[in-house]
Amino acid sequence: MSKFADWFTGRWLKPKEGDPIRAGGQAVMEGVMMRGPKYTAVAVRTPSGRIVAKRKENLKLSDKYPFFAWPIIRGVVNFVIMLWQGTKTLMDSAEMAGEEAEEPSAFEKKAAQILHIKPEDVMLAAAVILALVLAIGLFFMLPTAIESLLKRLIESKVVVNILGGIVRIGVFLLYVFLVSKQKDIHRVFMYHGAEHKSVFCLENGMPLTVENARTFSRLHPRCGTSFLVIVMVISIFIFTLLGSDSGNVFARIGSRLLLLPVVAGISYDVLQWLGRAKDNKCVRALKWPGLMVQRITTAEPDDSMLEVALASLKYALDMPDAIPVYDDEPRSAEDAGPAAEENAE
Repeated sequence: MSKFADWFTGRWLKPKEGDPIRAGGQAVMEGVMMRGPKYTAVAVRTPSGRIVAKRKENLKLSDKYPFFAWPIIRGVVNFVIMLWQGTKTLMDSAEMAGEEAEEPSAFEKKAAQILHIKPEDVMLAAAVILALVLAIGLFFMLPTAIESLLKRLIESKVVVNILGGIVRIGVFLLYVFLVSKQKDIHRVFMYHGAEHKSVFCLENGMPLTVENARTFSRLHPRCGTSFLVIVMVISIFIFTLLGSDSGNVFARIGSRLLLLPVVAGISYDVLQWLGRAKDNKCVRALKWPGLMVQRITTAEPDDSMLEVALASLKYALDMPDAIPVYDDEPRSAEDAGPAAEENAE
């Protein structure tokens, strides 16, 4: 009962006394975002070659609303937060790296006036909604439509759903492969590899140096790529057990959309368990598909990228001398006040 209570309330996900420090993050434009126990930091390299960084305190909704840590709900909440913060961090990193900020459209400015929010928040919400619509359309609605066609030829619900799952995974892999061929995205994938190497360095208790981080693998079991692979696999089982078996495309799509929160919630718990499970043949087999896809979504970083990733990680962990000092500018806002807003907030 005690273990069940720990699982249900999400206490099993919280670090215990004596546990190693855990961190995670994502690659951004010319940099890396890292999330530590207390802070989330993003560090990027500017065209001049300098590293600049920003940091903010983590928002822990489950501390304020305990039911957000319940099964299924915690997976959906973490997915939404990850998507929102990830999109915002990408937009922020582009500006930090010296790219010109996109001007809000007339519609976005009008919507901001009506909702009494910033136009930038409207732009962010529009980007998140568009990303969700495209992802659901490409990876769920399209394969489900193909399932409806297969249903006319194959009576077995299990076979149809397995074939639909194979199509879903195939579309996902093709999309990731094509995206990886773009030059700008390939650089992001190199920073993705730098993020993983830096986190491995921390988890193995090594000093956070470029020399140490360079020796670790760029493939990490708690990566968001592995989460997406788990979602694809779990969806086959959930849709087979609970989804509509109708040949009507709208009925099938509707049932899949309603079950997406269940798929995301279960997948989140599976990913967290795999990241914490003791190493054995079964665990390695379950991790293997996600790690193989990471061979596409990560690339070997150079030392300058590792330097940025480590700076972001150290800044998120509130370690001293996280951001390099340059002769003509202060290290951080904590050290020098408003003049250093570029380096920290």
